Amino acid sequence: MSRRRGLTPDDRDLWSRVVRSVDPLGREAPGRGALPPSASRAPSPARAAAPAAHPAFRIGERSQTTPATHDLAPSMTEALSSAPLTMDGRTHRRMMRGKLAPEARIDLHGLTLAHAQPALAAFVASSHAAGRRLVLVITGKGRADDGDWTGRRPGALRRQVPLWLHAPPLSRMVQQVVPAHRRHGGDGALYVYLRRPR
Repeated sequence: MSRRRGLTPDDRDLWSRVVRSVDPLGREAPGRGALPPSASRAPSPARAAAPAAHPAFRIGERSQTTPATHDLAPSMTEALSSAPLTMDGRTHRRMMRGKLAPEARIDLHGLTLAHAQPALAAFVASSHAAGRRLVLVITGKGRADDGDWTGRRPGALRRQVPLWLHAPPLSRMVQQVVPAHRRHGGDGALYVYLRRPR
């Protein structure tokens, strides 16, 4: 069995540069690898000047005075549910209770992202041109884990479709996007409330 060799001077130098380049998380216990108090770095200008995200899709922000926490982004259902109301409140309540029947529906479940995006765009545009107000987009529930790189990731449509609906050109036709009532598919579908055609 070969003897374990120690670090070379180059390895030690590299390690010390790596240690100096990281931001400590909260208080570091004194000891090997810990930064001395004088070596703490100010936040970088790029981090301080980062643009704010859309309020409905904002990731939890960390206070400069509190230790780091593992804040997670809200789920897409939570983000959509907490988005500002841009439609009539009474109609919104009826829609959320499943009392309004969608006038048209599209099932994207099982499509790749490359096929789903143009199909969604054509469906929304034709529904808007026809004067429909409430349509249903079925994405499927997916799973929390990521799959392969081919665009067939489980849950990819569920995450991506709301982003497409909130981005041009669809955002000009879409007034509100909310998770569907369970009678219309629940977490596997979205109500898309369209603006009146001009």
